[in-house]
Amino acid sequence: MSYCVNCGVELDGSLKKCPLCNTPVINPCELQKLTEQNAPYPKEKGQVDVVKRKDLAILTTVVLSATALCCLLLNIFVFSGSPWSLFIIGACLILFVLIFPLVIYTKLPVYLSLAFDGAAIGFYLYMITFNTKSDRWFLQLALPITALATILVEIFALLLRTFRVSFITTALYFFVEIALLCVGIELLIDHYREAPLHLMWSAIVLTICGVIAVALLTILSKRRLREAVQRRLHF
Repeated sequence: MSYCVNCGVELDGSLKKCPLCNTPVINPCELQKLTEQNAPYPKEKGQVDVVKRKDLAILTTVVLSATALCCLLLNIFVFSGSPWSLFIIGACLILFVLIFPLVIYTKLPVYLSLAFDGAAIGFYLYMITFNTKSDRWFLQLALPITALATILVEIFALLLRTFRVSFITTALYFFVEIALLCVGIELLIDHYREAPLHLMWSAIVLTICGVIAVALLTILSKRRLREAVQRRLHF
């Protein structure tokens, strides 16, 4: 037995409209089919084509090259007071070197890629010397610090790729290299200032990193302790 949804009058099964209020009589099953046919969204999900690596490489190269060239022309013909465009050109070069192994040539060895990154940063700092009165800060401070950081990063990558990697060992390598970097930076600063080589702020970093490194080595040397730490920290 069916009833009109509008006025509630009893309906015969063969009726298409209510005899009292002319409301259309629709079978619920037919209503579901009609809704599916007129659905605003398609059932099948569309798929967007993945951007090809070659096209992305071309786009990145063109954008960075155009940015560097436009800034150079503006510096030459419009704002020619100082060689400010070297900052932009150097930044574009660093971005290109960073993006190169990710987009253009993915088979580049990681050690060579890190060396290129360090060289790009060093070249960028060298371009800054054209806006300064002397290049002594670059030769005696910026370049040695960049070289030191590059060497430490190369060693870090070598350790991760040579020995068994875990969260604890990675943390151990990280804190040891942070201590070495800070000590090296302070000694290079003292040398640049022509002051006696003496550890001050880096000694604090060295002490903290040393304590953490000893703790990590203790955890690594004790299997039960290592497993207990891994279970509790979920790594």
